[in-house]
Amino acid sequence: MVRRKTDHLRLVVDRSCADSRIEGLYLVTDGGENLVERVRRAIAGGVAALQFRHKGHDRAEKVRLGTELRQLALENAIPFIVNDDLALTLELDADGVHLGQGDGDPAEARQLLGPHRLLGISTHNLEEALAAQQAGADYIGFGAMFPSRSKEIEHLAGPAGLAEIRPHIRIPVVAIGGISRNNAHKVIDSGADAIAVISAVLDNRDPSVAASELALMFNRKAPFPRGSVMSVAGSDSGGGAGIQADLKTVTLLGSYGSSVLTALTAQNTRGVSNIHGVPAEFVAEQLTAVLSDIPVDVIKTGMLFSSQIIDAVASAIESNRNCLLVLDPVMLAKGGAALIDREAVTFLKLRLLPLAYLITPNIPEAERLSGIDIIDEDGMQQAARAIHRMGSRNVLIKGGHLGDNNSVDILFDGSAFIRYPAQRIHSKNTHGTGCTFASAIATFLAQGEPLQIAVAKAKQFITEAIKTAQPIGKGHGPVNHYISALTFRDQS
Repeated sequence: MVRRKTDHLRLVVDRSCADSRIEGLYLVTDGGENLVERVRRAIAGGVAALQFRHKGHDRAEKVRLGTELRQLALENAIPFIVNDDLALTLELDADGVHLGQGDGDPAEARQLLGPHRLLGISTHNLEEALAAQQAGADYIGFGAMFPSRSKEIEHLAGPAGLAEIRPHIRIPVVAIGGISRNNAHKVIDSGADAIAVISAVLDNRDPSVAASELALMFNRKAPFPRGSVMSVAGSDSGGGAGIQADLKTVTLLGSYGSSVLTALTAQNTRGVSNIHGVPAEFVAEQLTAVLSDIPVDVIKTGMLFSSQIIDAVASAIESNRNCLLVLDPVMLAKGGAALIDREAVTFLKLRLLPLAYLITPNIPEAERLSGIDIIDEDGMQQAARAIHRMGSRNVLIKGGHLGDNNSVDILFDGSAFIRYPAQRIHSKNTHGTGCTFASAIATFLAQGEPLQIAVAKAKQFITEAIKTAQPIGKGHGPVNHYISALTFRDQS
């Protein structure tokens, strides 16, 4: 059973409740411009608790800014906690206060706060953590996990230090210090109930996306089916690609799959004989029906068929910023049939691509999107940079169409390139490789894996699926989802 994010990213403020806990993504504010708007977007992405930490302003400015942030927290039913200032906590009617070591007596703070407000205390070692617990703290901050830009680190406990104290602490632990999308999973695996971040979210050009990818990592603690993926794609009557391949992949890898149909195809392993597009209005109705009821962590798109459908999908994503978008820009069928017209390609670039967390074009698709001819890995990198400039946060170009002995995929995250090589498997049974690969990435993201690991696991999965493919049909047979999933689980 899939749980809503609010089930495992929540804080019950009333301390009289036995299950009062702080969990999930804990956002600490910075002193930058447009703070309220950046925080608003971050909350839409999955922030579970907000701490107001803003140094350098006079009292009136702090009260004004704190009042606006407090209202945001109220509107979104998340706790609002003030840093180090008991008087401001009471003036703003905040849900609690967080004290650093030496920033006040916990017993005095509890007396002033009363029994129903939260008290958090920063700690750096087991002795301090036990003392905070004994003093009646509702949660502790513990760190630092990693070097941080926000302050000079004196106590670097790291994930190993967190793992050592975790068995001795009964109250929630908020890990602090230098946490980012590339290392947060290590902290959660070490026992953190929450992760405190500042720049990892608020310095991002889209705080909602940055918050979403971090909040999703708490799904790694959830039971199976773990995480939820919605496929928005066309139907393959042959069962090897499209929405059928997506749902097979999502289910076999252990997540919950939902679907929105964009087109019906008459096709088999030899090719597509006809396509019947779904009216854009009905696509929008499907999106509304699913998203208004079923929790969705990642939306994975395939064939979108028309500019009207692309617009409907973009509108749904804009209204659900806590969902990450994995955009597989399906343009050609395996047999060469066009699956999207020129107008739709242009609309995809302008309307949907800027909303994508990850786009996964193969070489012909990357050439069409970027206008760059690709004959080697250098060309793949140039195209990745060009597509990234169009707005996608991350770009994964699949190198299967190059004629090398290795099949190398290249991920560009805006600052660095990561190569994912695999020995080329010479097989005609490769129908559905793109759909399956993108769906596997979406599934691992939904299960709480950071992007680089999600891509690596998905690469392993699709490689095994091609290697074990059976010759079904008279043309390009489908990859083997079932055996690959069994093998993957055995190896994991």
